[in-house]
Amino acid sequence: MTDALFARVQDSFDKQGLMHHLGATLHEVREGYVAIRMAYRPELTQQHGYFHAGGLSSIADSAGGYAGLTCFVDGMNVLTVEFKINLINPAKGDYLEATGQVVKSGRTLTVCQLEVFAVTEGTRTLVAIGQQTLIAVPDRT
Repeated sequence: MTDALFARVQDSFDKQGLMHHLGATLHEVREGYVAIRMAYRPELTQQHGYFHAGGLSSIADSAGGYAGLTCFVDGMNVLTVEFKINLINPAKGDYLEATGQVVKSGRTLTVCQLEVFAVTEGTRTLVAIGQQTLIAVPDRT
C-alpha cells in the first residue's frame, strides 16, 4: 500500500457521516482491496442482540466502494450502482470486519466481491457475502 493510496481512501472515508456515526474505521487499504471494522455497540444491534443488517451492509458497501476507488485513475470517484448481500450466519462478535475485493475493474464499471466476518477473541466467522457493481464518476470535491 502506498501512503498516497491510503490517504486518498482515508480522505473520502472521513467525509462519510454514516461511517462516523457507526464508529467504523479503515483497517486495511491496498490496490483492489479494503477492510473496514465496526466495533460492537448495543446501538448497532437488532432485537436478538446480533449486529443489525443495516450497519453490516453499510460497511460492506463502503469496503467494496473503496476497493474499487483504489483502482480508479486520479480525478475519478466512486458510486455504487447495485449490491447484494446474503446473510449466512448470525453477526455476533466483538467487531465486524467487512472486506471488498475487486474482481474486475473497468473504465466505467467495476465489480467487487464483499465478505463480512464477525470476530470474537481472534476467531473469524463469515457472516455475510455479497457482490457489488460500482461506477466511476468525475470527482466533484
